[in-house]
Amino acid sequence: MRAVRIILIVALILLPAGVWALRGDAIRDRLAGQPRSAGSTSAPAGPRQITIAGSGDILVHPPTWQQGRADAQKAGRDGYDFDPMFADIRPVISAADLAICHLEAPMGPGSPQDFPRFRAPTDMAATIKTAGYDACSTSSNHALDQGEQGVYDNLDALDAAGLRHTGTFRNPAERVRPTIYEINGIKVGHLSYAMHFNGLKPPPGKEWLANRIDIAAIRAAAAASRKAGADIIVLSAHWGEELVHEPSGDQLHWARQLIRDPNIDLIIGHHAHVVQPFEKVGDKWIAYGVGNTLARHDFPVDANREGVIATFTFTEQPNHRWRVTHAQATPIWLSLKPTIRVVNLTDAIGRMPAIDRRRTLYTAAADRITGYLDARGAIKAGLHID
Repeated sequence: MRAVRIILIVALILLPAGVWALRGDAIRDRLAGQPRSAGSTSAPAGPRQITIAGSGDILVHPPTWQQGRADAQKAGRDGYDFDPMFADIRPVISAADLAICHLEAPMGPGSPQDFPRFRAPTDMAATIKTAGYDACSTSSNHALDQGEQGVYDNLDALDAAGLRHTGTFRNPAERVRPTIYEINGIKVGHLSYAMHFNGLKPPPGKEWLANRIDIAAIRAAAAASRKAGADIIVLSAHWGEELVHEPSGDQLHWARQLIRDPNIDLIIGHHAHVVQPFEKVGDKWIAYGVGNTLARHDFPVDANREGVIATFTFTEQPNHRWRVTHAQATPIWLSLKPTIRVVNLTDAIGRMPAIDRRRTLYTAAADRITGYLDARGAIKAGLHID
């Protein structure tokens, strides 16, 4: 007993007074050098979220590849350097957890080709990756421009750059296998379909080369993606009428059917080469047309120099389904002089002095884009334009 009393007296002398304010496990934690139990003093972890960005057509015309060659030569390199064209939008693209491009024309070896059978330099793939994209949709009206081998060459270029893809395929097994991207434990399924191939057809028996819009097929693919574990499923749809801001009858008909499917959570459209409305249907979003990302047409007009980067924040709900809780559109513009560059309009306007004549040009473009986006009530439904 005398030994016990001595030990207790020593403990009273050595222990700091603050320890006596702690009780139970907290005392053991402090003595063990561990932090206090969180209890009610730490905020619980919030629901999981993911941001998904999608943008419009990347279509390489002669002035674009000529600019790419000039930029490469300026940097002392061979080939084509498209990186400077994307530099201004790179912060927006790279900020997304998952960024999806739409590669309208196939890339391949040899000299680039213009309309009607496009072929882009394979150097574009590295630029797409550097810009912050993670994946690309590849089914478009130009998907078969270079035939069967062109499909394979394009996919090889994307693979070499470390970009995932869907919409065109090397074999039947690749087509039926769900395309799922996993980001921080969240699985996103991706589908890509086009309304036609400009009259071109795959070789007989090889219809699997490229996806053509078929409601039943899209629903089946979405269901397969969900069964394979996809938490969120995004459909990239190449549809609409070129240079027409309003969705076509086909677009509206297809969109209404597809957005009601429980396995499709978001639709991002392109092909019109102009900005079309966004619309919220229930708790889901349809971006009918996000315009161009990079396309220097033979007839450059304001409308086909405009586009948006659409970014959607998905939040996991208590029932473990995912819902868009924030929708944002970033207006972009293709600057042609003195060099071809894709411009983030919001940032550019903010950087410019009031007397810069480009400020007026850019502000007018941003205002037009806002009007197109809101034509079906998107702003009232929650779309943020920035």
